[in-house]
Amino acid sequence: MAAVTLSELTKVYPNGFEAVTDLSLSLADGEFLVLVGPSGCGKSTALRMIAGLEKITSGDLFVGERRLNDVAPKDRDIAMVFQNYALYPQMTVADNIAFPLRLRKVRKTERNEQVRQAARVLELTDYLERKPAQLSGGQRQRVAMGRAIVRRPELFLMDEPLSNLDAKLRVQMRADIAGIQREFGVTTFYVTHDQVEAMTMGDRVAVIKDGLLQQVDTPEDLYARPANAFVAAFIGSPSMNLYEATLSRADEPDGDCLLTLGDQRVTVPASVIAAQPALAEYLGRPVVVGIRPEHLEDAAVATEHPDDQRIDAVVDVREALGAETLVHFNLNAQAVDSGDPDALDEMRDTGRCTARFAAATRARVGDRIRVNVDVRHLRFFDRHSHEAIAAAAS
Repeated sequence: MAAVTLSELTKVYPNGFEAVTDLSLSLADGEFLVLVGPSGCGKSTALRMIAGLEKITSGDLFVGERRLNDVAPKDRDIAMVFQNYALYPQMTVADNIAFPLRLRKVRKTERNEQVRQAARVLELTDYLERKPAQLSGGQRQRVAMGRAIVRRPELFLMDEPLSNLDAKLRVQMRADIAGIQREFGVTTFYVTHDQVEAMTMGDRVAVIKDGLLQQVDTPEDLYARPANAFVAAFIGSPSMNLYEATLSRADEPDGDCLLTLGDQRVTVPASVIAAQPALAEYLGRPVVVGIRPEHLEDAAVATEHPDDQRIDAVVDVREALGAETLVHFNLNAQAVDSGDPDALDEMRDTGRCTARFAAATRARVGDRIRVNVDVRHLRFFDRHSHEAIAAAAS
């Protein structure tokens, strides 16, 4: 186990395409860090540079005190788990797990003991004599993990290891992988495009877009304090609603403010403005406002809410999910493109807004409703740079 440092790692291909630009990250000894971003953003390229499968164009890679830029993959003491498992079909589970130990010429008795220990942790004890074809997808992924872990590497790399599993099994395996990583304490660098995986598994999460690091933080802080509109929209499901708006004083210089959102207005108390002092410079100017679906509620259900912190809506789509109901409606305000290539054009073009209502809502398609806005959780961004406005205040 060891700490890992990526210092301005850059990858430029012969055709001039720059897949990763000046990526700088540090992983503490034993940390589980997730690199997340949309498809084609450079995250797997970054992982392959760490593994030695892609040559680093510039920058430095350190594992512990050792600079690995020019070290061959087999000499890096790094284990990797791929999304397609990469198991040997002719070998049993025990032999697959033991394979790296055989390459190291570990004695058979010691090798068997290490395989038994790994199988116990991975709940594979009853499957050691089976071939991969006789296992489920989740069991095969555990075998791949066992083969990597049994080496006791300094660094554990995972490249979208759950993408081939069905939805139910992915949920189970997220918890399993996180628990196994904690038990072994191996420093882990995990790549995924699934922000739910990132938020539920990582000690910290690094968000990347177009080869550039956008933000690295704990899952809680990424959600609560996104550095820009891209991170705000990418982290959270359903995605944050983003619109052009104007914030202006209602009456007194230090009093409440009015948020103008299309043809509607919402009062933002002075206390909310005071908590984000950088907003003072934007009063009267266009901004981007972000509203998470969970901070919108059906006024007919949550009746104890200030009337001047509500908007009017007509329900377009209703999705009853059991414990909650997603309600979609058009907001007469200019939607903002967060820069996520996977975002639906429909959401950007029509000003579609998504609200996460309690299951008790009776709102149906076509209903005219009032929607509570929890203004304490509004997030504001510069209209041109899309950087978080609150981040400018220290």
